[in-house]
Amino acid sequence: MQRVYSIVAACFAIAVVVTYAWRLLNWAYLRPKRLEKILRKQGLNGNSYIPVSGDMKEMVKAMQEANSKPINLDDDIKPRLQPFLLNTIRKHGNECFMWKGPTPVVVITETELIKQVLNKHSVFEKPRVLNPLVRMFSQGIFSHEKDKWSKHRKIINPAFHLDKLKLMVPAFHLSCDEVLKEWEKRVSREGWCEFDVCPYLESITSDAISRTAFGSSYKQGRRVFELQLEQSALIMKAMQSVYIPGSRFLPTKRNRRIKQIYEEVRSNIRGLIDKRIDAMKAGEAIDEDLLGLMLQSNLQEIEENGNRKFGMTIDQVIEECKLFYFAGQETISSLLVWSLILLSRHPDWQAKAREEAVHVLGEENPTFDAINRLKIVGMILHEVLRHYPPVLALERSVGEETQLGRLTLPAGVRVSLPIILAQHDRGSWGEDAAEFDPGRFGEGVTNAAKGGGGFFFPFGWGPRICIGLNFAMIEAKLVLAMMLRRFSFELSPSYTHAPMAALTTRPQHGAHLRLRKL
Repeated sequence: MQRVYSIVAACFAIAVVVTYAWRLLNWAYLRPKRLEKILRKQGLNGNSYIPVSGDMKEMVKAMQEANSKPINLDDDIKPRLQPFLLNTIRKHGNECFMWKGPTPVVVITETELIKQVLNKHSVFEKPRVLNPLVRMFSQGIFSHEKDKWSKHRKIINPAFHLDKLKLMVPAFHLSCDEVLKEWEKRVSREGWCEFDVCPYLESITSDAISRTAFGSSYKQGRRVFELQLEQSALIMKAMQSVYIPGSRFLPTKRNRRIKQIYEEVRSNIRGLIDKRIDAMKAGEAIDEDLLGLMLQSNLQEIEENGNRKFGMTIDQVIEECKLFYFAGQETISSLLVWSLILLSRHPDWQAKAREEAVHVLGEENPTFDAINRLKIVGMILHEVLRHYPPVLALERSVGEETQLGRLTLPAGVRVSLPIILAQHDRGSWGEDAAEFDPGRFGEGVTNAAKGGGGFFFPFGWGPRICIGLNFAMIEAKLVLAMMLRRFSFELSPSYTHAPMAALTTRPQHGAHLRLRKL
């Protein structure tokens, strides 16, 4: 009998080993080669598949080489920001694919096809993040799909209504005013100062999101930002390599720190949420910041439907807080820093924007209605977003065989929608596409491109356009106008032009500007 048990156990062990070996072989080689064959039959070209790593090594190498030296102010920024993509297109043509590990990524450059992908969000879904360490960064509405996305969007929407955003203008003003007073203290007797503005812009946007998200508890929110900033650097390194299942359990220094930050961020936000819930139960007035509005909307959804499944769990609320906190801060600070750099290079547009800011705002604190009248400032921000979109490309995964134009995309592939290529395309935007000309947005976004062929989607497009779009534009217009009223800007002799692709598009060596007090 014992021998029979031993034989059965051995057979079971062999079956388990064979099963996992087959799955590994299929994941690492058979499935990618099958997908490659399907794509090549349709005329798509790309590098031959290298088991497990795909093009990842070449991608990292190309990025390291691009980041090793700065560029001239008038140089095309795309080769520095997306070197491997451009090399792939140059080598294989516009209809091409790349390998992110064992997953082929089809590059889509035609405007109408990009719109189809973004419109059909139930077919082309956000790629699932395989690395659990990367998922620790944030798993909010940005990564949800279908019913879960619809539920979260419905609950979060009230916090981003314009009537609620109006109430956040004083917080934006206070955060900016504090930094401008610091700048004024640095002004020399000659009336100017010179420094890297990046840390100050990050301070404005992190303080603003802290105040608008957590109200009177914004100092605790600042701690969340500091932790997430550290974690983002660790996550970027993790994303530059293929995830090997189980590697998260290795007790490496990076793995341990990511987990420590994850726990501390959750603990801090959980503490803020618990205080708000206790206050709501005690019948206290609900703070009209993002957290308060989201909790109120969540509770209302549960009460109206009589079931908790219609609302978000506390864990899900925490993830949403993490997402709009970091995404809002990163996006807006990226937009502001490139705005100051480009206005430093184009003093004519700086003068036009300043004249408008002084005329519209006067010496008064900015109001929501006044911000809406800043047309030139808005045109400038749109042109900055066209040149330097915070996110360079969007990716979507194909869950089932799908027709896209002439292509039949098999399940398991991804598509890449390169924002920066679409927004720099001369065929769509005209021969002056490389020039900084906010005037092209004088008649609005839809009429900006010559001939109407240009596609502008720095915040996404279609049903899943960024929920924080209005929040970001209101804050950016207010901050830029306040700065223009009090300072003029020019590039410092020590400024080094080196755009870099991180979680958002950033200046690799900071933004050293010379500021003159007005």
